[in-house]
Amino acid sequence: MAPTLALKPGTAWSDAWRRSLAAAPEAFRDDRVLNLWAGSWQPDGRSLPATSPVDGSPVAGPPRLDPQTAGAAVRACLDEHRAWRHVPLPERRARVTAALDALTEHRELLSLLLVWEIGKPWHLAQADVDRAVDGVRWYVEHIEAMAEGRSPLAGPVSNIASWNYPMSVLVHAMLVQALAGNAVIAKTPTDGGLACLTLAGALIRREGIPVTLVSGSGAELSEALVRSPEIGCVSFVGGRDTGARIATAVTDLGKRHILEQEGLNTWGIWEHTDWSALTAVIPKLFDYGKQRCTAYPRFVVQRTAFDAFLAAYLPAVAAIRTGHPLAVAHPEDPLPELDFGPLINAAKAKELTDHAAEAIERGAVPLYRGTLDPDRFLDGQDTSAYMAPLTLLSPPASSPLYHAEPFGPVDTIVLVDTEAELLAAMNASGGALVATLSTDDPATFARLAPQIRAFKLGHGKPRSRGDREELFGGFGASWRGAFVGGELLVHAVTDGRDGERLPGNFPEYQLMP
Repeated sequence: MAPTLALKPGTAWSDAWRRSLAAAPEAFRDDRVLNLWAGSWQPDGRSLPATSPVDGSPVAGPPRLDPQTAGAAVRACLDEHRAWRHVPLPERRARVTAALDALTEHRELLSLLLVWEIGKPWHLAQADVDRAVDGVRWYVEHIEAMAEGRSPLAGPVSNIASWNYPMSVLVHAMLVQALAGNAVIAKTPTDGGLACLTLAGALIRREGIPVTLVSGSGAELSEALVRSPEIGCVSFVGGRDTGARIATAVTDLGKRHILEQEGLNTWGIWEHTDWSALTAVIPKLFDYGKQRCTAYPRFVVQRTAFDAFLAAYLPAVAAIRTGHPLAVAHPEDPLPELDFGPLINAAKAKELTDHAAEAIERGAVPLYRGTLDPDRFLDGQDTSAYMAPLTLLSPPASSPLYHAEPFGPVDTIVLVDTEAELLAAMNASGGALVATLSTDDPATFARLAPQIRAFKLGHGKPRSRGDREELFGGFGASWRGAFVGGELLVHAVTDGRDGERLPGNFPEYQLMP
């Protein structure tokens, strides 16, 4: 009989909250967090209840501002921007370095907050913090060459990002934008990451870096954070529906923009025999329950290789580990090594379950249906946000799982007989961020790769967003505006020579780096 699990001592939400109050008393008050604008922490906004996806227990909810207050925050951010853009680069570097040191000092607390707020397993939460810190340190080291001959934008950068990578995407971007001479404003994601971002914002603000952090409904704050004339650039990470609305607004206004949107990232199998390599990589593809913009939820498989594919795939997916990310059998045990914990909330788990059931009713074939192991959870805990891996063959074209990214542990498989079918299925969403083609013949890869509509393409290996000098963007509707990564991230939030054409995907042109 498996031992009964309990929370590892010192990892409860109450422990994380108590430590946050002690680390940043200016940003946390009793049972709520504050908004940061006009250079100070403001006790405004209407706090809404929130729960942790880990076990459904209460956590701090976002203090949502009204549109008028958000507009005041943007105007105050512009005032800070006008002063910060004239701060010499050596001083900006020193202040950002000090902020990175503070984030490093509080690494474990930031990681613990991520576990409770967005359900990341411990090792992935730590990796999110580390990637933010290490990535910005690289920019601190190389900023002079990247910023040479360039100047900050006329107004601050507005950041609207999804909840899945609060540190390595959002905080990373904010610090690089500030390093380049811009004040920055960010909306905390509605679904999670609030306390982690608040703590990070407090540590950054203490170093005199002009960071503004506000909470609220995206629809209500869009007028201020996207359309305000004070905003110099809009940086967005999220879904296509919201991204399309923002794209329309910034295009109409002629505003600088960076819009990373979802796409259906695919993994093609054609004339392939190295099945042990595929088996080895499958568990990695389930990191964080595929709640990543670079996840691979679709396999496009040559029909004649389907039996070999299944022999490689099924044992690997059956070995995926999910459970409570903070539950241990003995107090001295390390936190569990999991591929993923809960999804972001119970509503998302139900949505995916419903989509899968509908797809099966319309003809999809369930090839694998995992189950949650009760030995990986606390007795009696709420597991409504958890979902075991599920694999469907031939989802119908009418299903949302056919064209859209599920953002959860649901794989779909499409069988093809010709190269033309392979390419059509891999390009089903009209553009993606990443894709991979597994084929034994390098010449076949070289011939097919240019026809796959993904910004990054792997040969038998997964591709990621990348760090440091690695560029990132997307094709089709998966990306609008300037590409980022390496010097392109700095160039996207600075002005160069007159008439400069930034690499990116714009309505009037597309320019690859």
